[in-house]
Amino acid sequence: MSRPLPLGLVLSTVTAGAPKEFVALGQHAEQHGFEAVFVNEGRGDALACAQAIASATTRILVGTNIANVYFRHPFLAAASVRTIAELSEGRMRVGFGVSHRQLLGSLGIDMGDARETLRRYVATVQDGLAGRAGEGFLQQPAVAVSAPVYVAANTLETAAVAGEVGDGLMPFLTPRSALPGLVAAAREAASRAGRTLNSCACVLSIPTFVSEDRAAARSAARYNLAFFALLPNYRRQWRRAGFGIAMDAIRALGEGASRREIAALIPDALVEEVCVFGTADDCRSQLAAFHAAGADLPVLAVSPVNEDRLEATRKAIVALG
Repeated sequence: MSRPLPLGLVLSTVTAGAPKEFVALGQHAEQHGFEAVFVNEGRGDALACAQAIASATTRILVGTNIANVYFRHPFLAAASVRTIAELSEGRMRVGFGVSHRQLLGSLGIDMGDARETLRRYVATVQDGLAGRAGEGFLQQPAVAVSAPVYVAANTLETAAVAGEVGDGLMPFLTPRSALPGLVAAAREAASRAGRTLNSCACVLSIPTFVSEDRAAARSAARYNLAFFALLPNYRRQWRRAGFGIAMDAIRALGEGASRREIAALIPDALVEEVCVFGTADDCRSQLAAFHAAGADLPVLAVSPVNEDRLEATRKAIVALG
């Protein structure tokens, strides 16, 4: 009998869910056999949420997907990761990324050279976890357990950063056909640097829409992608994957376009390449295809189909766990 496909879950601090609800969902995912539960960093603190989930669970991996490198000093980040890793007895998996220029700008943060910032930041965190950061009173001890560090990577160049200084990569909204190229770029860069990536090298977060109404699930997925199409980073990623005509049409709508207008221009093929949607059986088949394309750990980023997001997440855990 074949081993069940390992699955992760990512919870969003952009939603209205309280930290206690995140903890309950982490426990629910553990009970239903999920491999990992991650938290992303929108309006909340992903590392604090990961620690809370770790304290309330015993087996499931916990971590961030992703934590923003501009929000905390790498010295503190290393200390936080070490704390959670040791408290959870080696269950911590941290992912770091750079967010988006316009979102950071709204907080008065200058992104600068994002890729180089990410490279230096992850390398500094790795030094801290290895006991190579700080001097004298500030000398950090080496982490006593495993604590892999992942890099959010949606381009070949950033995937190479994941290979150079990280233990794996964490793409998001990457079309399935583009995934093998990202994984290959990370592994080649790791090889050049004389490094070996983590055995679970690619943790891919996938927008997930579980519903018996396939048409409604597809429509919800298209509407979800319309939000991300407002962000240039994702448009560039989809353009490189062969969706340039649609991206040009979306850009031509201008900044005043409604989300529904944008959704109408999202091709079915893009929805099928980026999302998991439909019945539980449909979703399992699509997740297997992502796994075959290089996602060592597919991670469900559950969104609702005509229901509350938290309830949709609870249902998806049961349906796909």
